[in-house]
Amino acid sequence: MSQAAVSPPEPRFWSIGIYRGNSPVSLAPHPEAKNPVLTRAHVTDFPARFVADPFMVRRNGSWYMFFEVMNDVGIGAIGLATSADSLAWEYQKIVLREPFHLSYPCVFEWGTDHYMAPETLATKTVRLYRADPFPFRWIPVADLVSGSLADPSIFLYKGRWWMFACGTPYRHDSLRLFESGHLAHGWFENPASPLIENNRRISRPAGRVTPYQGGLIRFAQDCYPDYGARVRAFSMDDFPILRHPEVEAPQPILLPDAGGGWASSGMHHVDPHLISPGEWIACVDGSQG
Repeated sequence: MSQAAVSPPEPRFWSIGIYRGNSPVSLAPHPEAKNPVLTRAHVTDFPARFVADPFMVRRNGSWYMFFEVMNDVGIGAIGLATSADSLAWEYQKIVLREPFHLSYPCVFEWGTDHYMAPETLATKTVRLYRADPFPFRWIPVADLVSGSLADPSIFLYKGRWWMFACGTPYRHDSLRLFESGHLAHGWFENPASPLIENNRRISRPAGRVTPYQGGLIRFAQDCYPDYGARVRAFSMDDFPILRHPEVEAPQPILLPDAGGGWASSGMHHVDPHLISPGEWIACVDGSQG
């Protein structure tokens, strides 16, 4: 949910569901998933107010989902659930907890290791963790960049590391870009950054930057009229040249459920994965209340 501990707790109750589609920008509730697949009621070792910001990885045929678990005083920790088929999930435990708020556990594999760059606003840095061992123990590796940056989204593209992040965590209206030739050091802000300013409809990251059709898809929270209203998708065919504007998908890819269900008040996160040609699966979050 990506709010610092000094902020009031998010009044809505967020849960996690599974979607599928024929592309990362054409997704709908998975007909075989009993959404929401994870709620605060599944968390047994932490006083959960809600669960949100899910990221998945697949290893040795099993799925691992990492997500924020928020308590009643606005402090989040990172929880883990596992699945054999991506449809039925079993909560495991809290795998990363700090004295400060954690959220948005952007997890990825590189080489033989798994890394996570959660939001760590209270440290005024973006902190990188490595699994040792995967998936239950995470140790800090390095502080990558300084500043109060929300929802850092790290990805490797054309042999170089990149990071999108929101530079205005409580206004949700700017997007900054960082880069490095190495994962754990050497990060600096791209000269074109901030890429977006004063626009809370398209700035704040909303999930993993996803390769698609030779380019990239950037997901953004639409925070109008309220935080976490819906998710929008933008294709970047010439990244990192940044000369041409992004092209938005014809419509928001995640909209609240007008039928009054588990995601009736908002949706603000998606993590899509290609599982076979023309078939994508994604974990998403939605709010009710």
